[in-house]
Amino acid sequence: MIDNIFPKTSSTGKFGEAQFKAGAAFTNITPQDSHFLHGYPFVERTSTGTHDLLLSSALYLSDGKEEVLFISNDIIYISKDMVTRIRRVISEKKGIPASNIMIAATHTHSGPVTVDCIISENDPIVPKVDRDYLRYMEKKTVQAAFQAIENAVSAEIAFVTGDATGAGTNRHDPSGAKDMEVPAMIVRNSRNKEYIASMLVCSMHPTILHEDSRLYSSDFPYFVREKLQQELLGTDCPVIYFTGTAGNQSPRHVTKSNTFEEAHRIGEIVAGSILSKLTEDIVYSSEWTVRSVQTGTDLPKRKFPAVEWAQQRRDKAKKRFEELGKSSGNRQEVRTAEVDWFGAEELLFLTKKAQSNLLDEAYKNCLPAEIQMIRIGYWSFIAWPGEIFAEYGLELKALYKNISLITYANGELQGYITTKEAVDKGFYEAGNSLFDYRSGGILIKKTIDLLERFR
Repeated sequence: MIDNIFPKTSSTGKFGEAQFKAGAAFTNITPQDSHFLHGYPFVERTSTGTHDLLLSSALYLSDGKEEVLFISNDIIYISKDMVTRIRRVISEKKGIPASNIMIAATHTHSGPVTVDCIISENDPIVPKVDRDYLRYMEKKTVQAAFQAIENAVSAEIAFVTGDATGAGTNRHDPSGAKDMEVPAMIVRNSRNKEYIASMLVCSMHPTILHEDSRLYSSDFPYFVREKLQQELLGTDCPVIYFTGTAGNQSPRHVTKSNTFEEAHRIGEIVAGSILSKLTEDIVYSSEWTVRSVQTGTDLPKRKFPAVEWAQQRRDKAKKRFEELGKSSGNRQEVRTAEVDWFGAEELLFLTKKAQSNLLDEAYKNCLPAEIQMIRIGYWSFIAWPGEIFAEYGLELKALYKNISLITYANGELQGYITTKEAVDKGFYEAGNSLFDYRSGGILIKKTIDLLERFR
């Protein structure tokens, strides 16, 4: 395993007294009217109110030489076009290079449609993106970024890693691959010791709330923020929440119901895993370097099967779901069969599209896939687009210490990057993937290249 050690800063820089600065802020990006809630196929689900505000949360860091911005939005997806527009405004007005700005979605399934996914064309219930909402959300995101920069003061940071065991498991096999580590960065004012922000990465799908919930919500991440604010940070202190390699990670096998009560319970597990690490021996320091680098890569398109084969697979998956619905008392087993049927429906649809060369525009909008690395001292935060299986994050962690993989970042891939096993077993995620499973290995190789460049 390779240590991600990076030289520390000197004590002065362009800010004069102290080089290391931090600022944070959040804004409300909740739609101002009713919207379709995006995330569950073939379900009519329109918002009737708000449980908790959807937020754009920003954290600004600078070592006096280089500046970076972490931005997390409580939406299901963020497109490359959105990222480009937001970065351009921030860069033009504040001078931060676009390559130093990370923008990700938390992937809540209780927010509006933000990307016109190709698979949604097969779902007559899902509406097109509301462009007025996108403009509103982007404007508010920029506001959060500007405020974070303006709030910058001399700062110090401590890093901890929680263990959120109990918050979820592998979606298909509770004993299968999972990543329960929760890397967290606690940022406070180096002079008065007041908290500036917390940033964390949790590799778990925020999908406790299901079809019967019609309220805007960030799902269990809301309760993570609430717990951290109530017990440590203070009510108005921003919590920048990112979702890690959660493509095949779900609370499904650990929840008793799809309620806000269960979301609260899971949120407290995640937040508690961080709070338990903040003991008296935690060391805060203002001696950090800040670095950012990015690259792009092509990804191999998947080879779709014959239409007849996809039709048979769809019929088989649908039959299994219907039979389990009548005979099985296991809620999780029935749900897994249901989403496998959804995946088979989507595979059939994509197969027909591929035969007519109608996927070209979707590929064009996704590629090249951006890989970004922001390094704070010895911690490397890697950003990938798409829904990534946990196996790829675990592979990187086996090679490097102090590394965290953030997904749904700087664009989207219209679905999942799965494993060969998922393809062979016909898992839901493999059904609606546009890219070959070997894309995961390519992303890892390109990421290692970046890490080795800055060792």
